[in-house]
Amino acid sequence: MRALAHKKNRKSSRQAKVRMRHLVVLLVLTGAGIFLSVAIHKAACRLFPVREIVFSGNSHISDAELKSLANIRSGEGLLGISSKGIAERLSQCAWIRSASVRKEFPDKLLVRVHEATPFAILDKKGQTFLIDERGVILEKITADAVPFLPIIIADPVRMPDAFAEALRLAGVLKDKKIATERGRVEVIANGKGPEDLAVVIDSVVIKVGQGDYEQKLDRLFSLEDEIKKRAITVDYVDLRFANRVVVKPISQVIR
Repeated sequence: MRALAHKKNRKSSRQAKVRMRHLVVLLVLTGAGIFLSVAIHKAACRLFPVREIVFSGNSHISDAELKSLANIRSGEGLLGISSKGIAERLSQCAWIRSASVRKEFPDKLLVRVHEATPFAILDKKGQTFLIDERGVILEKITADAVPFLPIIIADPVRMPDAFAEALRLAGVLKDKKIATERGRVEVIANGKGPEDLAVVIDSVVIKVGQGDYEQKLDRLFSLEDEIKKRAITVDYVDLRFANRVVVKPISQVIR
């Protein structure tokens, strides 16, 4: 019995040693495979080094700034560059709405960007910012405000609904080219809510309220000549009533 047990123990020991050798061989082969794969990948990434990067579609952001944002290094291999990664990094910039990247072998990278368009100027507590049509801040303005863009006086964080309506009103003002033809145009959205929305055109305060901006402004401009003929000193104009324009300080309603 003891001899039989001893024989079984020796057999189990040999089997364990064999399994251990197999495991060691497997680990060595796996390590060698990983090392070889990494080496091949690195070698491939060095193939077709980038010698020329061509940017297009940019007007506000320089090529040097785009290159820095994209984190593209000269001499980096085309095969190792992630086009999706470059596009994602560029899109993190507020000025860039989207980007597309194309590799042109053997050594050129083509990057086309779609920039945001300045839509209006946001005046927030005395600080001015250039914004796009979504209200996204593009950059802070340190010089005088651009006169051909409507100026929105609002606090987007404290009153988001009023700010959203101010953007819609600014869009109508731009479509009618009022901002370019009338000089300084201000959209005021710092009242209690969207119902207090107003616009200042030619230094005249016009209470607009919420919605139907195109129709309201059409009613105003249809009576503009009559107001001028009467030489009325206007305190403010109220467009919030349906189908009429109220001019103050006159008590009468001009229809």
